Amino acid sequence: MLTLFRPDGNQPEDFHLSRRGLGAVIFGGYAAAALSAQADPIVTDEVGVITEVEQIPVSGGAIRGYVARPKANGRFPVVLVVNEVFGLHAYIMDVCRRLSKLGYVAIAPGFFDRAGDPAPLTDFPAIMKIVAAASDQQVMSDVGATLQFLEAQPWADMRKVAITGFCWGGKVVWNACETYPAFKAGVSWYGPLAPPPGSPPDPSRIWPIEHVAGLHCPVLGLYGGKDALAQSIPAMRDALAAAGKSDSEIIIYQDAGHGFHADYRASYNETDARDGWSRLLAFFGVNGVLPRPFRFG
Repeated sequence: MLTLFRPDGNQPEDFHLSRRGLGAVIFGGYAAAALSAQADPIVTDEVGVITEVEQIPVSGGAIRGYVARPKANGRFPVVLVVNEVFGLHAYIMDVCRRLSKLGYVAIAPGFFDRAGDPAPLTDFPAIMKIVAAASDQQVMSDVGATLQFLEAQPWADMRKVAITGFCWGGKVVWNACETYPAFKAGVSWYGPLAPPPGSPPDPSRIWPIEHVAGLHCPVLGLYGGKDALAQSIPAMRDALAAAGKSDSEIIIYQDAGHGFHADYRASYNETDARDGWSRLLAFFGVNGVLPRPFRFG
């Protein structure tokens, strides 16, 4: 079970870290601190897909943007993919390729680039120092910069833009959909919703539960019943109902814990991950962000 934002900082056991697996990492590019020794992650090829690392102009310079898009002419619907605390690593890139195979442009910004790259690190305090350097305000600014970057691309259909993210990135999904009208749908995988009980007020933090009235589009939340973050779901549901946001919903997988979609980690739950992915695609479709069919090759 994962407890986010502990007063004394997150600990390795919160992420089911496998020290045995670290000695013989065979999947290059995955988050070193969380790769399970038993991992058998999905690896999506690049047939019919163009992948590239773009530079996204942001305040103070530029950040990476990993892009996977169909190898075809024309404009395609866009999905922003937001990483967990481990940054822009192989799992996030593979999610982008999975989406591109379906007919989406998928882009994953390097939100942590200003402070460093947590993906190869095994020292958890060092990872969280990098994560903490990306303030909520900075991240929302970077989301806006990514949308502006996409506006100039000949392969992006900005009439159809969605966002999905995992853990840390799941919170970004809620915040982004409360901030930017460009999004037509969002899917949050186990993203924090509210401040931890008893935590002091922090004006630098943007909590989804406090801004649901500002949602510009429907959001689907996918959460594990064995995840400590599920404790905030009843209050979030009440807040959504009070704001009249009946088109947003939260699904709870009772037997899943935190990180159940992360196929490189011990927390992976294949049955619930597959169901959640199917719900994501259906949710995008219902809200008008349908993939554009194309021929591979």
